[in-house]
Amino acid sequence: RHHERLAKMFDMWCLHIPVQDRTTFQGLVEHVERTVKSESSRAPDRPVYLVGESVGACIALAVAARNRDVDLVLVLVNPGTSFHRSQLQSLSALLDLVPDPFHSSTPQLLNFLTGNFMKMSPRFGGAGQALSEVASGLLPSLMYLADILPKESIVWKMKMLRTASSFVNSRLHAVKAQTLVVASGNDELLPSRDEAERLRGTLKKCRVRHFRDNGHKILLEDGFDLVTTIKGAGDYRRSRQTDYVLDFLPLSDDELEKAIDRDRLLTFATDPVMLSTLPDGKIVRGLAGLPRAGPVLLVGYHMLMGFELGPLVTGVLRSTGIHIRGLAHPFMFNESSDQLIPDSSNYDLHRIMGAVPVTAVNFYKLLSEKQFVLLYPGGAREALHRKGEEYRLFWPEQSEFVRMASRFGATIIPFGVVGEDDICDMLLDYNDLMKLPFYDILDKKLNEEGLKLRYILILF
Repeated sequence: RHHERLAKMFDMWCLHIPVQDRTTFQGLVEHVERTVKSESSRAPDRPVYLVGESVGACIALAVAARNRDVDLVLVLVNPGTSFHRSQLQSLSALLDLVPDPFHSSTPQLLNFLTGNFMKMSPRFGGAGQALSEVASGLLPSLMYLADILPKESIVWKMKMLRTASSFVNSRLHAVKAQTLVVASGNDELLPSRDEAERLRGTLKKCRVRHFRDNGHKILLEDGFDLVTTIKGAGDYRRSRQTDYVLDFLPLSDDELEKAIDRDRLLTFATDPVMLSTLPDGKIVRGLAGLPRAGPVLLVGYHMLMGFELGPLVTGVLRSTGIHIRGLAHPFMFNESSDQLIPDSSNYDLHRIMGAVPVTAVNFYKLLSEKQFVLLYPGGAREALHRKGEEYRLFWPEQSEFVRMASRFGATIIPFGVVGEDDICDMLLDYNDLMKLPFYDILDKKLNEEGLKLRYILILF
């Protein structure tokens, strides 16, 4: 399901293990390792991505532990490192007692082999007659499954997963690679959600993305897109260092629709209207006054919580085809932020939409690429303004961004938003929160990456 989109980003290699193959886990690791080393030597400035599901994730971790000097990015999908705490642990012991060909009709084993198919089982669990009819209808398929996956092959795979889990867990301390763990919340075979959190606490550079409603075979399920997940987590890069400007990939139609859906309720409730100014000074409804070629710098005022941001960016993109690249708080890109917020995917959409950390270098690159750049000089302080500060600007006395824009001959478009600060009353603000126990510690953590931003821009 994912090869077509992945192939536009990567040179694809796929590991295939034939049913009758009995290569040991160590042999598979060495096989993948040879390919990794070959590709790394051929293109030393590019990372090698290893995407592994279940036992494949164990192979990826083992390769990373043995090759710490190779630039690797691991994407681990429901990793088998939790085997010893899973249903498969007991199932593997039971398998020897189950006669052929009935081994393939064991519910847990069917889930292990076919994944999404077993999501039908709860619908029939309470109806004996219906279950009987379904089982009789499935019998020919189960017999065919037993032919192509004999018990011997499954026993071997279970043993390999046991070996793989033990091998990798004893070497997690040696893994230095950038890692993304994809965990299904409805994984019926492995405790993937808990395992993802364990790996996040164990591995040095690890992000986690949870998918609450997906099962063990998430890569086969509709509604999950591996490319979007990698992009959203900020784990796509073309070189040794992430370049948020040049590594950006245009949105797919599905990604744009998800961005629109996220703000659909807000858009429906507020019915925002966009106005623009023509060259002759006439104000018109719509975006006819917006230039069609960059570089352009849009400088605006943040309303409460920055709720205007989503409808603004998606509205401009849908109306004109112009993609606005926002300069965002570094907290949204910091790996440590995953530890501080309840849902670490909160900022994924910002990254997918092309936001970059607000630094002088990124600002320079965007303008040099003739992009449409969005800047809020008031930043988070303006979006999180306090009681009585409605419509108040928190801009610096020196407009340091003007010099940068003039260097590239960029058009500067100031804009404002009216109405959002009028639709609610603020009950608690920053001053109130600082009186709560321990909040000052959290506040310091949240802001430690952004203290010197304005100083950097001025120096540039």
